[in-house]
Amino acid sequence: STFDVVVVGAGIVGLASARELIQRHPSLALAVLEKEQELAHHQSGRNSGVIHSGTYYQPGSLKAKLCVEGAALCYQYCDQKGIPYKQCGKLIVAVEQDEIPRLKALYERGLQNNVPGLKLIGPKEIQAKEPFCRGLMALDSPYTGIVNYKQVAQSYAEDFQEAGGTILTDFEVTNMEMAKESSSESEDGLEYPVIVRNSK
Repeated sequence: STFDVVVVGAGIVGLASARELIQRHPSLALAVLEKEQELAHHQSGRNSGVIHSGTYYQPGSLKAKLCVEGAALCYQYCDQKGIPYKQCGKLIVAVEQDEIPRLKALYERGLQNNVPGLKLIGPKEIQAKEPFCRGLMALDSPYTGIVNYKQVAQSYAEDFQEAGGTILTDFEVTNMEMAKESSSESEDGLEYPVIVRNSK
C-alpha cells in the first residue's frame, strides 16, 4: 500500500497525531502502523488515567499552558463522545509544618497557571473531603480527574478511520529506507519515496 503519511505506533500520541493530521489535511492518504494486534496496548492502556490540572508546572511554560488547555479539551472531548470520566479532584496535603510554605507556593503557581477552582483548606475541610486523611493544610484541586485513556485512544482511532485513515495492526516496523526509484504504482512519481518494512 502507498500512503502520503504514515504514523508508527497506535498509542494515544500516535492516534491523536494521526487524527489531527487527517482533520487538517483530509486529501492526504494516512495510515497508522501498530505492531500489536490491539491499539493502546502498552503505556496508553496502562497509565494512571489522571487528567492533570496543571498545578505543578513552571508558570508561563509550554507544559503549564498545554496541561491546563489539554485538561479542558479532554473533558470536552469525553462529553462529546460519551466517554465516562470522573472529575474527582485531588488533595495535595501538608502533614508537617515545614511543608506549608511549599503548599502555598504550589497554590500560587496553580493560580498563575489559571488552574480552575484551586483553594487552600484546613484540617476539618480535609476530613470532610477525605475521612481517612489527616493534614494541617491541603491544596484542593477539584478540576483533576480520571479517565480510561485506552477508551480515549480507541475513540481517536474511530475518528481517524471515519475520516478515511487506515490502521494496520500486527505490523511491526523493522526498517525505513529511501527507495531507489518511485514505486511502479505511482502515477506522478513520489517526490520522497520511503519504504516502510515490517517483520513479515
